Amino acid sequence: MEQLTQIAQHFKDSPVQMIRAGVWKPRTKPGSFEGLGEEALKYLQEVKRISGKAVCTEVANSDQVELALKYGIDCLWIGARSSVNPFTVQEIADAVQGTKIPIMIKNPINPDVELWTGAIQRIQKAGIEQIAAIHRGFSSFDSSSIYRNKPIWAIPIELKRRFEHIPIYCDISHICGKRSLLQSMAQRAMDLNFDGLMIESHPNPDEALSDAKQQITPDELISLLSQLQIREMVQDNDTLEQIDYMRQIMDSVDAEIVELLSRRNELGLQLGDLKSKNNMSIYQPKRWNEIVESRTDWGKKASLDKKFVFDIFQNIHEHSIKLQIEQMQAAENLKQKK
Repeated sequence: MEQLTQIAQHFKDSPVQMIRAGVWKPRTKPGSFEGLGEEALKYLQEVKRISGKAVCTEVANSDQVELALKYGIDCLWIGARSSVNPFTVQEIADAVQGTKIPIMIKNPINPDVELWTGAIQRIQKAGIEQIAAIHRGFSSFDSSSIYRNKPIWAIPIELKRRFEHIPIYCDISHICGKRSLLQSMAQRAMDLNFDGLMIESHPNPDEALSDAKQQITPDELISLLSQLQIREMVQDNDTLEQIDYMRQIMDSVDAEIVELLSRRNELGLQLGDLKSKNNMSIYQPKRWNEIVESRTDWGKKASLDKKFVFDIFQNIHEHSIKLQIEQMQAAENLKQKK
């Protein structure tokens, strides 16, 4: 309680709009600190009284929802370990039906926009009107990443396209995993037009019972917020006209790219037909190595990032292989029918 009291007092007159705390803390392995449960809900009531801020906690089943509502919690969030499971989300949706409690939904632990979409739709069908999404990054086995959870920005951007009126907040603490990356990640989220940030704070971060490396003090959090540059929406007509003109040019270039990709697919299918008739394997490692070397070299000469070019042609190559395999299988099936 002492820790939460300090937090409440620090953020009383700050830009922070809501204070969240994990009353129930799901952990990967048993034996770790998993929260104080119902007792901590009383602490959140006191935090609300001292700070004057709304309070929020995570729920993972109907019993937890019932208790949170009983203690007057202002907002609930569904964690990444819960949003990955439609059964869990549906249980929570059933429990909040008939209430007006706002719900925030974190992305699933794996990069699946459909699961995230489904979780939002289940809560919508329960009649909840105040819904927000939280981007906290995605689990990965890639040990080379500097982040705890990979941001993969394309997924929250796609979610925003599907749900234009639902705010999306960025949980920079869980993405970064270490406090040294928080400032730059916060600015990146703002530059991508996120609606807000979720940041973990602790009076003595190194003594935190969970996720200590990614937490910062209340003073550091307020300093971080003060350094953010919030981009203004352009209102100048001349600038808007220039942007619209540039976008039209980009649209025409994109149309050319799509036409070229279609042409390349056609050539790939012709190549696949030749391979099939001559009983050749679809995947030719030597040819793929030649593609990697030549295309990245072309990219370098055009001042394009090597990885950017590699990723593009890897996707193109994989898709071409897929089409050729399907073509070969269709030809084999036709032979068998004859």
